[in-house]
Amino acid sequence: MMSDSGELRTKRAADLALLRADVEACRRCAIGYTRTNAVCGVGDPCSPLMVVGEGPGEREDLQAEPFVGRAGELLTKMLGAIGLARHDVFITNTIKSRAIQEENGKRYNRAPSPLEMENCREYLNRELAIVAPQVILALGSPAGKSFLGRAFSITRQRGIWYAGPNGAALMVTFHPAYILRQTGGNMTAVKRLVWADLLAVRQKLDEIARTRAAEADALGVQAAGYEALELDLR
Repeated sequence: MMSDSGELRTKRAADLALLRADVEACRRCAIGYTRTNAVCGVGDPCSPLMVVGEGPGEREDLQAEPFVGRAGELLTKMLGAIGLARHDVFITNTIKSRAIQEENGKRYNRAPSPLEMENCREYLNRELAIVAPQVILALGSPAGKSFLGRAFSITRQRGIWYAGPNGAALMVTFHPAYILRQTGGNMTAVKRLVWADLLAVRQKLDEIARTRAAEADALGVQAAGYEALELDLR
């Protein structure tokens, strides 16, 4: 018989598989027709941390997995720097199809439009409901706007904790792709800001872990008390 956590993990994985099937069938936007693959979230469905990026790029579109290109390699290093393995985190995007613009017969990535983000919001909301993260790290301005509205400014509002969906703590930081575009002193400055944000995320996760441990200890004491009382009443 599976443990409760094993049963929960299995249930969430099954729910995510159903969600993936719905996304693969979706053609609400033109990008649903131009994509190679739908790109849904991957990782631990029971993780307390969900990382939400902007949208899939060329490599992600080909491999049907978020953050597998250069930006994904950097994200893996960023998570590792605060003691998190990629497979222990749930990673997804605001949209599930690659947003492209075509010039001279070539396809380039572009930011998702408000309509594309709105059409895909149902799928992100379902991921949030299934995984039920306690901490959300949004990467980049489009991801920040998807949670905090179009007036969101990443230069002014990154690194701040907000009340996110379903009671989760939400923070926005710069996207790994943005970091990679910087050079010289700009890159150093941006890296410092992102590092501060990552440390804040690590601290928040540690606080949650301590709270969970304290609650588990309290339940253990309570259960022992009930057992002792039961024995006394026999």
